[in-house]
Order: sequence, then structure tokens, then C-alpha cells
Amino acid sequence: MPRALLSVTDKTGLVEFAQALAKHGYEFVSTGGTAKALRDAGLKVQDVADVTGFPEMLDGRVKTLHPKIHGGLLGDTRLPAHTSAMKEAGIEPFHLVVVNLYAFEKTVTGPHTLEEAIESVDIGGPAMIRASAKNYANVAVVVDPEDYKLVLEAIEGDYLEQIRLRLAAKAFRHTAFYDSMVSRYFTQAVGDSPFKETITLGFRKQLMMRYGENMHQQAGLFIDPLGLPGIAQAEQKSGKELSYNNILDADRAWELVADMPTGACAIIKHGNPCGAAIGVDNGESYRLAKESDPISAFGGIAAFNSEVGKVAAEAMTEKGNFLEVVIAPSFTQEAIDMFKNRSGWGPDARLLLAQLPANKVSLTVRSVRGGALIQDSDEDPGNEWQLPTQRRPSEDELKALRLMWSIIPHVGSNAIVVGSANRLLGTGAGQMNRVQSVRLALEQAGELSKGAALASDAFFPFPDSIETAAAAGITAIVQPGGSKKDGEVIAAADRLGIAMALTGTRHFRH
Repeated sequence: MPRALLSVTDKTGLVEFAQALAKHGYEFVSTGGTAKALRDAGLKVQDVADVTGFPEMLDGRVKTLHPKIHGGLLGDTRLPAHTSAMKEAGIEPFHLVVVNLYAFEKTVTGPHTLEEAIESVDIGGPAMIRASAKNYANVAVVVDPEDYKLVLEAIEGDYLEQIRLRLAAKAFRHTAFYDSMVSRYFTQAVGDSPFKETITLGFRKQLMMRYGENMHQQAGLFIDPLGLPGIAQAEQKSGKELSYNNILDADRAWELVADMPTGACAIIKHGNPCGAAIGVDNGESYRLAKESDPISAFGGIAAFNSEVGKVAAEAMTEKGNFLEVVIAPSFTQEAIDMFKNRSGWGPDARLLLAQLPANKVSLTVRSVRGGALIQDSDEDPGNEWQLPTQRRPSEDELKALRLMWSIIPHVGSNAIVVGSANRLLGTGAGQMNRVQSVRLALEQAGELSKGAALASDAFFPFPDSIETAAAAGITAIVQPGGSKKDGEVIAAADRLGIAMALTGTRHFRH
């Protein structure tokens, strides 16, 4: 008679699954709350303590860690030596194991103490899952209620043996993900650097997409349960399903407005800002941001760091506009309805409700062939700026410099931005030489460059960029400094009447 071991935290569908198993002749061994749920449903259950001859102890910490349990999970009944040893020890084999783990994630993502986190670390569960998965030739292991139907169909069709390896692979993923959360939590709890000899990252699939960056690529969105809130956890209030490129650009837009003063709007297209502004309300913020580059803003991603209401929705849904995604910390129902009722693209616009992060993610991860590059996120340390030029920036120039400096980390290198105290006027992104980025930003800003501020993500290696900026009417520049020719660059600024600030922090983005 087949024998099943059941011990679950998530009891979704448990009783119905067990009732179906009972019809196929399965006997049940179980623990605690799982055993009670089965008995309450009228099923016959043998307690683990009756199998082991040893009661639960240490407040339930030791229940299943016993040879009569693990011998039944690990014994390879194809081997005469194993069956002989099991018989001699009075160990009966298990054929099906249904286990899921203590809700560690739920505990540590809500209000909790370290002691509560410790008590939520499952020991016996992962041991049973791994033992069963290792012995998949003899045991089917189930860790997800979503697989109950699959297993029942396999039992009824007499092909359970054919899916045991697939179930084992899922079981190992399940325990690896669980252990990744535990290891990360305790690493953070003791304040250790994540750059240890090994690093574990665990992600759970949120959704599959129709395709990736290009139509021939597969893609999915995976969330980090222990990560900071952001685009991955955003609630979609309206519109079509999100694409891979939508999410990339939405994340860039969300990062940018999180760094800008309250009341800001940013528009992103193909990974770079094509507009950013702060107005008296979000309607004006959007219009000013769009004016930076109206052509690129069409079909872009707009993000706001304050509530989107009627005024902003009216501005965005005006004739001639088209947005793929709009992100905000909140939307009024009136604003949502205005998008839904806008003829053409309005009902398809993806409206995302996302929580502004209190701080940036601690790590960024980039895949390389054969491995990964992992680094701290680019968070400006807020160093005091040096003002090395003879002319100091005016109050308005300083406001413009600070706004441009909040935007520059979000532009692909080599990066130059030109703007005023309330909006971006021109962007030079992704050029192989800095002076070309300067020319592009100035060309986009046009006549508005006169009296504007300019920011650079890295130092100027030569004075040529300063001379080009001055010729277009730029009056103030902010840059990290650190070039061997800083003296020549500063001298050029003095000669041309430009006020310059040095931040001491580079902001490359590749």
C-alpha cells in the first residue's frame, strides 16, 4: 500500500488532495496542524511520533529528524542492501512526500523581532524535501499546492514515475529560494557586507511576457521578496499587459523622479530621459517635461513622484499625446477614468501605482559571460560642492545645477544635460566622446541654452567642452572634477565667465 508523508504550512487544497489520494489507497503519516486538518476531514492519519516512537520536543523544533522518517525518504528500494537495512531497522518507505515550509518570508517582510525570524526558519521541512528530491527514483515530492492536480492525474494515469524528476527539480528550487531568503536576512541583520565569498539572490516569478527586448527573446518579471518596493511590485490600475521594455523604462523613470524634488515629472524613452520638470502642479510638470523633446516624448513612459489627479490626466490625454506607461504613488479615480475614456490609446495606457523607495537598492547585478558583476547602487554621497571659479553661481543657477545633478546619474554615459531651475532642456547621451554629448545637449536646448546650466556625469578631460558650452550661452556648470587638466578646465571657465561646481562624485551609467 503506498505511503504518503504530509506536513504543510500552506493548507490550500490539502484536504481535497488527501481525500483523492485515499481513494487510490494511500496511507498517511503527518504532523501537528496538518494531521489535525486531515483528521477533521475524517481521514485516518498516523502521527510521526507513533512512527518514530519519539515525541516532539524542544517546542516542536524536533519532529521529523529521525532515522525512521529519513530512512523512509532516502532508502533506495531498488537496492537489496537498502531494503535489507530498512527491514532490519523497522523502516517503511515513503512513496509520496507533500511538504511546504514555515512562512519565513511573511514573517520578515512584516513587523517582527529577530527571535520571531529565527522561529520561522524551517529545519525539518527542507531536510525532508531535499531527502525526497534526492531519492526521486523512488519518491515523488510535492512542494506547491498548484501541483496537486498534476500529481493526481499522474497517479490516475499510472505515470507518476515519469514526472518525479520534474517534481524533484522544483523541490530543489523551492529549498534553494527559501535558503536564499534566510541567508540574506541574517547577513543584513548582522550588518555584513554582501560582498562575501558567496552571494545568494532569490527571485520569484511575477509574470511571463509575450517576448523580451526583441520578439525572438523569451522574458519574465521576477520579484525580490526581501527587496525594496519598486516597479516590480507595482499595482497595475489600467491598460494592456506590460512588456519587457515597458518595465525597463518604467524603472528608469521611477528611479529618476525618486531623486527629484516633490512635484516632478520625468519622461523616459529607450532608457534615457527625454524630459524632466517641476511645475506648480503635475499638469504643468508634464507639459514642461514634454517640451524638452516633444518628438521623443510621444510613446514614452511618464513618472510622477506625487499623486496624479484631474489636472495631470487632462494634460497627458490632450490631443497629440501618446504614453505607453504612467507611474505615480497614487491616482485619483477621476484621473484613471479620464485615461480609460480617452479615445484611441487611452484604455491601453498602463497606469502603475508604485511606492516611492525610501532609499536606493543596495546592489545592482549585471550578467556577463560566465558570471555576474555586482556593485553597490549609485547613490550620491552628498559631498559638499567645491566652487573653484572666480564667479560663484547665483541662487537661480545653483537651483538649476542641483536639479541637473539629480538628473545626470540617470542618463547613459557619456552624459551631458542642460537645463534651468525647473526643467531639463537638452540631453546628450551615450556618446563615445564628451564634447559630442555636449553638442547634442546644446543642439536640443537651442536658444534656451542661453543662461542655462549644464551637468556632466564625469570630468572634462579638456577645456573644449567648456568652450563649446560658453559659445551656446551656458553660464554655470557642475561636474565631478578629478581630471589631470582640472586647472585648465577651471581657467577656461574663468576666462569665459562661467560659474563651476565640483562634486567629487562621478555618475557613469553603462
